[in-house]
Amino acid sequence: MTKSNYLRWLNSPHVNKETKNEILKMSEQEIDESFFKNIEFGTAGMRGILGPGTNKMNEFTIQKAAIGFGLYLKEIFPNANENGIVISHDNRHKSREFTLQIANIYKKMGFKTYIFDSLRPTPELSFAVNYLQAAGGIMITASHNPKNYNGFKVYDEFGCQLVPDKIERLIEIINDLGDELEIKIPLNFTKGEIIILTKEIDDVYIDLVKKIQVNPHLRKKDFRIVYTPNHGSSYVNAMRIFNDLGYEVYPVLSQIDPDPDFKGTLSPNPEDEKSYLEPIKLAKKIKAHLIVMTDPDGDRVGVGFLNQFGEYELLSGNQSAALLIDYLFSQKQEKGTLSKNGIMYDTIVSSRLGRKIAHSYGVKSESFLTGFKFIGDRIQYYLENNGPTFEFGYEESYGCLIAPFARDKDGLQAILMYCEMALFHHLNGQSLNLVYDKLQAKHGYTLDITFSLEFKGSDGMEKMKNIMDRLSNLEVKKITNLKVTKTEDYMKSIATSKENITQLTLPKSDVIILTLADESTISIRPSGTEPKCKFYFGLSGKKEDDLKSKANLLFNDLKKQLGL
Repeated sequence: MTKSNYLRWLNSPHVNKETKNEILKMSEQEIDESFFKNIEFGTAGMRGILGPGTNKMNEFTIQKAAIGFGLYLKEIFPNANENGIVISHDNRHKSREFTLQIANIYKKMGFKTYIFDSLRPTPELSFAVNYLQAAGGIMITASHNPKNYNGFKVYDEFGCQLVPDKIERLIEIINDLGDELEIKIPLNFTKGEIIILTKEIDDVYIDLVKKIQVNPHLRKKDFRIVYTPNHGSSYVNAMRIFNDLGYEVYPVLSQIDPDPDFKGTLSPNPEDEKSYLEPIKLAKKIKAHLIVMTDPDGDRVGVGFLNQFGEYELLSGNQSAALLIDYLFSQKQEKGTLSKNGIMYDTIVSSRLGRKIAHSYGVKSESFLTGFKFIGDRIQYYLENNGPTFEFGYEESYGCLIAPFARDKDGLQAILMYCEMALFHHLNGQSLNLVYDKLQAKHGYTLDITFSLEFKGSDGMEKMKNIMDRLSNLEVKKITNLKVTKTEDYMKSIATSKENITQLTLPKSDVIILTLADESTISIRPSGTEPKCKFYFGLSGKKEDDLKSKANLLFNDLKKQLGL
């Protein structure tokens, strides 16, 4: 397939001379990575490295995806053309070009198309789809990936990313389109229109974000916050919210412009410690109490804080969520605004601590596969079926949602509530690590740690498949001195233990969870958006250092057994 795709591009009259020269200069490895398969939709839509090739993000693969999504919406909604499609984008290379390209494709297909006048964050796109009562939405972004990536995320009429039973039909339509170089845009008798969205959507969205405050009148004077958007799409809206609400915020000036090369940061990913280097420098200079950051498309948030020893610590996605769950639910309970039939959503690889905290306030919990689309979809399902009241939703990967006017992770909601939470505890004389320690003492100490291994190219895909096959075939029976007591295989939809085999009810997914004799869990899944395999460890015990050492020993032994 690699060679035939490569030659097809080189010989196509639709590929310009400049692109052909770029292809001719590729190494054997680059050719393999660019042409060994067609770029796919994963857990968060289509995402990949920019460049020529069937496995890359470029004008041809974008056009194929855009036409497919348009045909999908026409098939689902009789009035899709009139309802329209909303498109937004972040700061990445080609993001604006792809947005304009897609808008012009949809104009020819007869759609009303809404595009923002400049970059906007993912959660605002999610909100705008619902607000404008559009048929669907598209976000051009590669989220927190490196600078050479871009992506194409698709949203339903409620502003939720498409769940599997919806996206399966979309994938069928895209695959039926065939050769990405030969696709013709299906023309509509009446052309559509392109509508530019400006400040109006911002105003409505920002007002809704402000309304999620629980204690809006806390004294903010002398509580200093450092904020960075990591060159992304949240800066203007975030600073407007901070200023309107009276927070004393100092932006990292070297990271506020929407630079696609991310020159001011070593990483735009809140999960990466390197992304905090410049914010911590500024925090030390001004003696800030809190650091918050959003990733490039504004759905994920990182948090750092000043501890009682005058040092800056970083919180993981599980830790920050646990603190926020406790703050929100305790304050709502105190004010009588916590629902008696409330529910919190997380994922099967999220920490058990969040669920324990929720249950202690009488809030139920429900866990889904990774991908916030499952949470967004469940919100809509319960709204239509008189289910429990949504109180909070989060993923361990640094994203959460407080109020469901958006149906994706919302970085602006998150930074606002992290600031309010940290301020509340500051006014009560407690740094966040002390508050977290109290939660651990109350609910049991938990360590959640994730390891990632990268696998590039066609042989990388095969290596990840071999890992999952070995685990699925129950070849790993013991890790260090701990027996594997249960294996949950979400692709086979079965859980296997010594006692019995039971059915799993969540959708099929390439995820395997091992439960060990001491009730530790190891969740393994190939990433849907990057050439990586992720290993999520959930451990319980008494000492953090002991659990970190244990996690490393377990991971090293598991790697050895898997031949890694």
